[in-house]
Amino acid sequence: MNMKLRYFAIAAAFLATVLSANAQEKKLGSDVWIGVNGGVISTTTTRLNTPQPYVGIEVGKWFTPAWGARIGVAGLSQCYDEQLGSWQVQGQNLWSKKQNFGELNIDGIFNISQAISKKDLALVDFYLFLGPTMTLATKCSQFTGEVTDNGTFVVKDANDLVARFGATAGLGLGFNLGRSCNLGLEWRTAVAPSVFGDASAYRKAENTNRLSLRFAYTFGGRLGKEGFAKKYGRVERVEVEKVVEKVVEKEVAKEVIKEVVKKISNPVANYVFFKIGNATLTNTDKVRLDVVAKAIKEGESDVVYTIAGFADKGTGSVKYNQTLSEKRAKAVFDYLVKAGVNAAQLKIEANGGVDNMFFDDASLSRVTIIGSK
Repeated sequence: MNMKLRYFAIAAAFLATVLSANAQEKKLGSDVWIGVNGGVISTTTTRLNTPQPYVGIEVGKWFTPAWGARIGVAGLSQCYDEQLGSWQVQGQNLWSKKQNFGELNIDGIFNISQAISKKDLALVDFYLFLGPTMTLATKCSQFTGEVTDNGTFVVKDANDLVARFGATAGLGLGFNLGRSCNLGLEWRTAVAPSVFGDASAYRKAENTNRLSLRFAYTFGGRLGKEGFAKKYGRVERVEVEKVVEKVVEKEVAKEVIKEVVKKISNPVANYVFFKIGNATLTNTDKVRLDVVAKAIKEGESDVVYTIAGFADKGTGSVKYNQTLSEKRAKAVFDYLVKAGVNAAQLKIEANGGVDNMFFDDASLSRVTIIGSK
């Protein structure tokens, strides 16, 4: 398999992987964008040729905060500064140095910044893309079958329109100007049959490079991590975590909550609520837990308090919610111990993802409850 076919196969496989991230997704119409770009293109198989204008338009969609795909059309012209190949050229197409063309690109995109960012939406997008390409242009030149006395092949002008297939890849750097607008630079390299036809020594696999300024507008604005979790009922997993081996999915009703919670001295302070996908205590939480710690230390020393962690069932997988509820309970446990509570009086209970426990509000199920049994 030659280099062009290998490159094309890898590009197609990458795109298929990206699209499979949306295979189970039935809700469309969000995180769709349209973009335009403009810059220069140069044939660069052996050396940098005179850059020519390059413009394009694209339509794309984010399937998750980090994975997306797009389709775009672009082109104008390419240039040769010198003849490449040991043959004689009849006609003027190649000697005119320019060949008009159009191309169709289908890209799978991986947004590295969004994958590693802890923010809902990263300020800067650093992304890579890969996919197949089709170039549409005239043959430009083709072999005549003749050979001169000195052994050089003869090529002639050819004006038939042909499609050529290859692969492209590249990197992009964009700045999010709010949730709807993105402005940045993009570099794309391609390997495909030469638009100059048989007159090119690299007619089967020629390298071209593009550098362009890109602007994209997202209809309705990008959802970000929290938006995806709320809309699609899942959390984008961007960090590898050690998952608890034993996973228990529990249906928790209000009767169970009553068993878990027995009010301590200050009933107002024994609930700690968290943001979606989060297990970090705020300063407000710490003030409330200081009150709880004081009440426990002033109470009976043989009473054991249960710290019950919960997550809302509507976002995240079963394994993810089980781990998250444990993290929430552990965060409260650690703070109470730090505040002087005897660790022997505290017991952690991770309840995983549960149905709405209070007022049919999912956000109120992202909670840790402290009570005595």
